[in-house]
Amino acid sequence: MGQDTRSLVLVVLVGLVGAVSADVQVMKDVTLGFGQALEQCREESQLTEEKMEEFFHFWREDFKFEHRELGCALQCMSRHFNLLTDSSRMHHENTDKFIKSFPNGAVLSKTMVELIHNCELQHDAEEDHCWRILRVAECFKISCTKAGIAPSMEVMMAEFIMELKQ
Repeated sequence: MGQDTRSLVLVVLVGLVGAVSADVQVMKDVTLGFGQALEQCREESQLTEEKMEEFFHFWREDFKFEHRELGCALQCMSRHFNLLTDSSRMHHENTDKFIKSFPNGAVLSKTMVELIHNCELQHDAEEDHCWRILRVAECFKISCTKAGIAPSMEVMMAEFIMELKQ
């Protein structure tokens, strides 16, 4: 491989790492922004303090999607930001705008809306909105991890700590 080819490969790799890093940053910002509605939704969704704390570990590999009230909280949080239709399905346009409201959100908005939509299609038969939304969230997390856009728990915890100090 010639020097020019190696230089080109290096530039492409650095660009890809930068793009992935930017996507993860956007995902972190969207996660934190979305999470701002959690406290307001805690009572409505009958979420205990313990289960509410579980939300801070959403991006951990071993996070469990097994409590209906987590799905109810996600539904409430989505409604808080007007991200759901009357049938508790994703409102594509509003979700796109919500994601784009974050710095560099336009980089990831189309991908995120597509991932959520594909997950909704997989779980559309579930009649209970809370359970369906919980399954969609699980599918979304798996899809984000596979796509390399899921933020690490280390990054999320550092951000949570920084926000608590403010």
